[in-house]
Amino acid sequence: MTESPHDPTLDAALRTHTDYGVEKLDESDLAGDPFTQFTAWLAEAAERKAYEPNAMVLGTIDPDGAPSIRTVLLRGVDERGFAFYTDYTSRKGRALLANPAVAVVFPWYTLHRQVKIFGHAHPVEATDSDDYFAHRPRGAQVAAWSSDQSTPIASREALEQKVHDAEERFADAPEVPRPERWGGFRIVPSRVEFWQGRTSRLHDRLVFHREGESNWRVERLQP
Repeated sequence: MTESPHDPTLDAALRTHTDYGVEKLDESDLAGDPFTQFTAWLAEAAERKAYEPNAMVLGTIDPDGAPSIRTVLLRGVDERGFAFYTDYTSRKGRALLANPAVAVVFPWYTLHRQVKIFGHAHPVEATDSDDYFAHRPRGAQVAAWSSDQSTPIASREALEQKVHDAEERFADAPEVPRPERWGGFRIVPSRVEFWQGRTSRLHDRLVFHREGESNWRVERLQP
């Protein structure tokens, strides 16, 4: 096997040991449910200028059983779950319609925090998708009609032509309607972990486990 050229900069990056600080997460710090706790942490991430605090890495299982991941944006959270929007015919859309099992992580690196969510994702009501789509920028609405998400295309020029065609199609329309294939999923969690980095890798990990419709049990995990 051929060895890669030695790169001192890369070597230093791989060997870096960051002290994650003294912020703590105790059981007494937690809200009574994971939605309230998550909302508080999300607001704090935004206040402390975390980049794209609503960005989450979404893991799914493809119809052939292979795992798949990508980053999407959280667009709503309440006691029903965590909502995001996509093309139902995209790779993630097809995966979730075939197998709703899902895992999510919010990686707030600069805060030395992360939130992990495990559960099942189901399509939201059409009225919810209509409402969200109506509030998107017009360019994003046109893009939803232009892109057959996750499918191959010959070139960037071909994609831009599809956008041009969609713009012409809706040029005289006061509103761009939602494509039927486009809409939301809501993740209903069974387990939500709040992770706070600590010195010497002795991190705090507190997990909400769902027990019944609205009851949650909290458990501490070793780092």
